[in-house]
Amino acid sequence: MIKEAFGTGDSIERALAVACSELGVEADQVEYEVIQAPEKKVLGIFGGADAKVRAYINITPSQRAAEYLKNVLTLMGLQNIDLEVKEAEDNTCEIELKGDDVGYVIGRRGETLDALQYLSGLVANHGEEEYFRVTINTGNYREKREVTLENLGRKLAYKVVKTGKNVNLEPMNPYERRIIHTAVQKVNGAISFSEGEILNRHVVIAPDPKNPVKPRRNFNNKGRRNGNQGGKGSYNRNSNGGYQRTPYKQTFERKPYQNKYNKPADDEFIGSSATFSQRSPIEKSGLPLFTKIEKKGEE
Repeated sequence: MIKEAFGTGDSIERALAVACSELGVEADQVEYEVIQAPEKKVLGIFGGADAKVRAYINITPSQRAAEYLKNVLTLMGLQNIDLEVKEAEDNTCEIELKGDDVGYVIGRRGETLDALQYLSGLVANHGEEEYFRVTINTGNYREKREVTLENLGRKLAYKVVKTGKNVNLEPMNPYERRIIHTAVQKVNGAISFSEGEILNRHVVIAPDPKNPVKPRRNFNNKGRRNGNQGGKGSYNRNSNGGYQRTPYKQTFERKPYQNKYNKPADDEFIGSSATFSQRSPIEKSGLPLFTKIEKKGEE
């Protein structure tokens, strides 16, 4: 885009200086053409004309964006911020902000930085045939934000696969929504799409109907699959919110031994101690249990 200005003066040099002052640049930074050369007055009284010059400069989209951004920051009262413009060959540029007041430029979750980036992009693309992308960054904020969004997208995608329920995210700009979509694509069984209009445009993460994933088996609060206690001991939640292992207790119980005649054994083994039952004396019909033995006399 060409920016031009016209200047007049009693000489070409003075006319050029006026045009450069209007452009805000030095004379060695512009190209110019003489529209009218100065003419002297006849006899110092009649005729005569001042010189007229057209000065112009070719302003790149990145220069327009930087100039606009600098003016906005000045109006915001942030004069102690330096701008460093880095141009690339693929119609993009990054404007790095440095200074003590850059924290005010970021705003809540980067909202202020995003707004300045959007407006600077509009100014950069004014009158351009091809789209020129402008990125405003400070203190590697964009890189840190990208990592945060990637982790968030994967975490919520796994949650959707596990629960089978949709998750709606907060409204985001197109750049941040693109990061979420890319992260969700890496999770098997989850998809993402955008809903809403303009400022309410947000990402929705949902189960993939074409590639359903069965949820994992449910686990109880003891850390084992339901229906399979397994192992020794158990884990119970304590007062601190953690888990405490209960000592393992095993109880042996052996039923009385049954022989082939279905007669119970004389002893039992229960728990960790044994109780032996006394064997009852055999009783015969009509006879005492015990008899006194007397010595017989000689016959």
